[in-house]
Amino acid sequence: MKIKYNRYVSICCLVTAFLFSALGSLAQKKAKVTTFEKHVITTDFIAEGAAIGDVNKDGKKDILSGAYWFEAPNWTKHEIMLPQQFSWKEGYSDSFLDFSSDVNQDGWVDLIRIDIAGKPAVWYENPKNKSGHWTAREVYPSIGNESPVFVDIDGDGRLDLLANDPETKQVIWLSQPRKKGSFEWEKNIISSDPAIATDKYTHGLGYGDINGDGKPDVIVKNGWWEGTGNPKKRDWKFHEANLSQDCAQMYVYDVNQDGLNDVLSSSAHNYGIWWHEQGKDQNGNTTWTEHEISRDFSQSHGLGFKDVNGDGFPDLITGKRWYAHNGGDPGAQDPSLTFWYEFKPGKNPTWIPHQIDNEAGAGLHVEIEDMNKDGLPDIVIGNKKGVHFFENRRK
Repeated sequence: MKIKYNRYVSICCLVTAFLFSALGSLAQKKAKVTTFEKHVITTDFIAEGAAIGDVNKDGKKDILSGAYWFEAPNWTKHEIMLPQQFSWKEGYSDSFLDFSSDVNQDGWVDLIRIDIAGKPAVWYENPKNKSGHWTAREVYPSIGNESPVFVDIDGDGRLDLLANDPETKQVIWLSQPRKKGSFEWEKNIISSDPAIATDKYTHGLGYGDINGDGKPDVIVKNGWWEGTGNPKKRDWKFHEANLSQDCAQMYVYDVNQDGLNDVLSSSAHNYGIWWHEQGKDQNGNTTWTEHEISRDFSQSHGLGFKDVNGDGFPDLITGKRWYAHNGGDPGAQDPSLTFWYEFKPGKNPTWIPHQIDNEAGAGLHVEIEDMNKDGLPDIVIGNKKGVHFFENRRK
């Protein structure tokens, strides 16, 4: 009986092991793997940003960058304005960030071009498939901060421009024209303190709910302005806090799921991607602790935060801004990498690095949007290496 019993147990174990192995293999076959297919739109240095929109209303999403728009699906180049020549090694372009929006609400996608810090921001009116350059109109005479944010602040469903005015020494947000056919952007003042984040080369800017009261706040590296519930109210209350080193875009998210929102950012001109943990000391005072996510490359001057692998959690997408200071930054000669970091939240959050590319890098911002209607978020970037579209090929 003992021998038979042992044989029976052995057979059961073998069968169980086989079933687990088979189920494991099946799970692996069904598991989706996120990869990206690279599409080179141009290798010319035309801008350090890019925007997405259906310019010609053919149902396909096009790419707008600097003086051009590129028509999908073959990425045929069309001029928006008179192009200029820029040196990637010795200078900058006149297009640091590009956003798309139907500014005058005529049903056609327009281009919003943010120049080098301190210069005017301009929008270009879509000519509705007519030939010739687009009509240029000023958004605002002086836009500062190296990471202006295009986000809906007043809740009207249209995106607003969050930045600073280095001439008046104010932190401001500009709402798009409210009436159809109107061209005037409305200025709203968040802060009039000239000492806080008003230099034209200020690094770091974000919009999110820091204190969990349901009202989004405006954040910079050295603190945050508390949302009022009425974003048109002038001069929001400022709270000093160490939220980052010099950085790019800033995002608010409860990384470790402790009920307190944290801040994510990346180094504009050095090495480092971080999350800053919000905590409480024994007296209930707010504390901030920096945690490094990666030092894979330097000059991650553009940072995106969106779910690219479909697991329900936003991931970080960034890359090296090639020659951000014309070769003067640490690691300037290192490969121009592009990465996405798979986010696993929890008490001990993890960030799994995935290399997308070893040449394209990133620019002043990262656009993440479904380009081809397959339900998967794709990536579009513009920088001194050109303009690239990375197609999400999750399988």
